[in-house]
This record gives sequence, C-alpha cells and structure tokens, in this order.
Amino acid sequence: MEIQVNGANAYCYTGGKPFDAAKPTVVFIHGVLNDHSVWILQSRYLAHHGYNVLAVDLPGHCRSGGEAPETVEQAAAFIVALLDAAGIAKAALVGHSWGSLIAMEAASRLGARATHLVLVGTAYPMKVSPALLESSLNEPMKALTMINVFSRSTLAAPPSALGPGTWVYGASMALGRRVLASNTTANVFHRGFKACDSYAGGEAAMAQVLCPVLFVLGDQDQMTSPKAAQTLVQAAKLAGVRTETVRIAVGHHQMTEAPEETLSALRQFLGKP
Repeated sequence: MEIQVNGANAYCYTGGKPFDAAKPTVVFIHGVLNDHSVWILQSRYLAHHGYNVLAVDLPGHCRSGGEAPETVEQAAAFIVALLDAAGIAKAALVGHSWGSLIAMEAASRLGARATHLVLVGTAYPMKVSPALLESSLNEPMKALTMINVFSRSTLAAPPSALGPGTWVYGASMALGRRVLASNTTANVFHRGFKACDSYAGGEAAMAQVLCPVLFVLGDQDQMTSPKAAQTLVQAAKLAGVRTETVRIAVGHHQMTEAPEETLSALRQFLGKP
C-alpha cells in the first residue's frame, strides 16, 4: 500500500489484508538498513487477527520515496504525518533499534493518539562506535558484516520468521545490501547510524509519553544491551505510565531470531483488538 506523505509515496505493508483505518492500528518501524520485511511474521499475524497494520519503509528506504531522515526527530515527524495522511486517529507504535527511538519520539508528539509503545532492542543514549560510524560511511560492506556478527546470538539460528532452513545471517546481509542500494543519493546506513548516535531527546520524549510501554530486550544483545535500556525504563516509570519488560535469550534481531516469542510479547501487551 502506498500513501502520499509530505509530497512523496510512503510504502506500508498491510499484512496481506485491506487497509481499514477504523480498526485498531499497529505501526511497525524498522531500524538502520532494514525495511518493513523484518516484521513479516508479527505484522502478518496481527493483520489476520483483527488489527490494521502499517509496516512502513522509512522515507528514502526501499519502496518509499522522499528524503531519508537525518535525525530521529525528522523520522518521528514522518510517522505523525503518515498517521494523519492515512486518517488514523490512534495507533500503537512498535519500533526496533533506531525505530524504537523514532517510535518513542513520535509517541511523545502524538500524546493520547498513541495507544501503546513497544521498544524492541532499544537503548538510550544509543551511541555508535566511531569505528562503525566511519566504516558505514567509507566501507559500508565491512560495517554491514560487523553489525550482522554483533547483532546475532548465533550465526546458525533455528528456524525463523522466514521459514525452516533459512540462513538468518545471510538473509540479513542480503537485506542490508538491498536497502543500501535502494537509495542512490544518500548513504542511509551512515545517516541512520548518525541519527542514533546524535539523538539527545530520549528522556524528555519519554516524559511526554502517555501510553503503556513494553520493552522487548535480548539477553545476548551486543548492539543495545538490556543494561543500556534502563535509562528509558526508569524514565517511563517516572512518567507514571505502565511499563512491562520481556527479555529473550537472543541478540539484537528479536523479530527474526525469536519471532514467536516476540509475537507473544506483542499479543499479550496489545490485548484483543
């Protein structure tokens, strides 16, 4: 499904079901060098069980046009504009890694329009090592290999969201190459990493969140460790909203290394539509 947002086409996967703005809506937001497909199992399940689903390609990524966001704030403004353009009054926001910061910042701006906030593989501050920042700019294939090794609890993951026998590491490498090649005018790899590294509004944003917050963290996550999420966990508690934390014994890509566990956490948190 394509929606005109800020003068450009934004692609959203609807889980194989027709879009219906009247249903309870869940918006899925991907991280750096990913696209909507990382949410394939979770988005498709919810779409077939009463929810309206929009798994978005961020601007300048894969099937979405427009300028790739340079900051978390720019990306959050896009999410708000997307809801407005689609005629969605309220939505749950689910974000992974960079997408978790975008979802949180968007929720802070949406106020009561955000019904739930799910932060998967999150951290704050989400600093990126100078070596990765430099490599993502000048040696992106080297940086892609590095993050796919760091992101995995194992390079031979069990059957995943992509089906039995799928090589999760290889599939993630292929996706990263495809996303990077999809934008010939901007290095979305470096731009996304820089946006994570420079974002300084996390605690202020969480203080403005009004909805319940779920943290889905990977015990073996070397990119955003559970310890690095505690600043946001405490900020959410100080904000007085209901918080839940689910920890899974995987790395940074909970959605594909532990798809069923991630979906179960979402189902229990969102409740029945």
